[in-house]
Amino acid sequence: MSTTSLPAPESSARLRDAFLAADFTADGLLELLGAPAYAALARSETVPALRATRGDSPLETLVRLFLLQQTVAPARAAAALPLEQCLADGWLVREEAGGADGVRATVDVRPYGGDAGQDWFIVSDLGRAVGGADGAGTRDEGVVLGVGGASTTLAGITVRTPVSSALDLGTGSGIQALHAAQHATRVTATDLNPRALHFTRLTLGLSGAPEAELHEGSLYEPVSDETFDLIVSNPPFVISPGARLTYRDGGMGGDDLCRTLVQGAGERLNEGGYAQFLVNWQHVEGEEWQERVTSWVPRGCDAWIVQREIQDITQYAELWLRDSGDHRTGPEEYAALYDAWLDEFEARKTKAVGFGWITLRKSGADIPSITVEEWPHPVEQPLGPVVQAHFERQDYLRTHDDAALLAGRFKLADEVVQEQIGLPGAEDPEYVVLRQNRGMRRATKVDTVGAGFAGVSDGSLSAGRILDAIAQLLGEDPVLLRDRTPEAIRMLVEQGFLEPLGQDGP
Repeated sequence: MSTTSLPAPESSARLRDAFLAADFTADGLLELLGAPAYAALARSETVPALRATRGDSPLETLVRLFLLQQTVAPARAAAALPLEQCLADGWLVREEAGGADGVRATVDVRPYGGDAGQDWFIVSDLGRAVGGADGAGTRDEGVVLGVGGASTTLAGITVRTPVSSALDLGTGSGIQALHAAQHATRVTATDLNPRALHFTRLTLGLSGAPEAELHEGSLYEPVSDETFDLIVSNPPFVISPGARLTYRDGGMGGDDLCRTLVQGAGERLNEGGYAQFLVNWQHVEGEEWQERVTSWVPRGCDAWIVQREIQDITQYAELWLRDSGDHRTGPEEYAALYDAWLDEFEARKTKAVGFGWITLRKSGADIPSITVEEWPHPVEQPLGPVVQAHFERQDYLRTHDDAALLAGRFKLADEVVQEQIGLPGAEDPEYVVLRQNRGMRRATKVDTVGAGFAGVSDGSLSAGRILDAIAQLLGEDPVLLRDRTPEAIRMLVEQGFLEPLGQDGP
């Protein structure tokens, strides 16, 4: 489908009004379909939703048209939306089904809940909204995907402070641009695929969001020498032999696209700005993956790199062969394709592939803060405030030596609990664990002093005065306790268990 055959955006406002009047929203869908059928849609299973939409209400009609790709009678469609305008502008086309006239949608439209509960709509290619944007079974080179796990993950980790300018690089159907439009004065969206830019325009218009500046091209080329306060990208990060599918395959060797994307962000960020990416990286024989990805961090930027998942090369190849539907080909063709993936990895000495998040913050620090960690555990989205707090804590730790830490006052973070681990009936625990119930949901072992310190940290006393009191209770030398404890305090601050509040005077 070319861009000329896609719907025109001029009727977006009227169509949005019709959607809202029919309660064609995320909440309305859940109420109509019920939780099981709603969850089934996320698995690309449409039968429960078809059964739940056998009536003739406007909401059921819209679900059948725009989510389930069903042909409906013109009279039924006219009761749900401005039919003639939707036909004229290309949202719908006429089609004969079962010997009777009908209309069907030309695009998927998925209701999507905004950051503050707004009713938004993501427009994508047919069959790419139901079940999310995993591309399962598509071999269409120019397909534009809808909402999926990767796009919602990136939206959830993005720092949402008000900014003057934001760049959504590789916008696809415009999900990240839509989020950015809520807190950025100016949003720029780019994509190599011109159809994706048209879909972004439709998504923004149908969601009632301000227009974005749309530019066609690869990576940072379309934005010339512009700089931004926020850069986000869910790029085509798949490491594959060749670049058949624009929506997922980077078109560069190995993880070069992700490296280029990250390295290029430094000169595109304004001071204090954030760049946030979902990326893949190779695990290469004889090389630590942490060193590989850390080498991508541009000068003048702090970084937080989180590996969320790792797959060996066979798992990785099988995942993306299923994604493109190649597992449905004949055995010989599938084996040849599988071989090509393994040949690519063997040539690059790649033994596994990591997936994760990279956040950069333009700090200009002479000694940047770079945190690299593997975190496959569940987290609580949205993480944007957690990401922002992480970098604020790095600033604090970078500018406070041990003496300043001891003069500082701290507060135990919200919803941190203490667990005592030991044998049943034992007088004392073997060790104590502090556990976060929010955000990254970290857990860390602490000794008796660390547990006691965290437990009484309410911001009223400096760290040094708390340690003096603990030393007296334990019968320890307060000077020695002050000498050895700042490292533990620093760790609890870095991981978000303690929040710095201020300093006591000299």
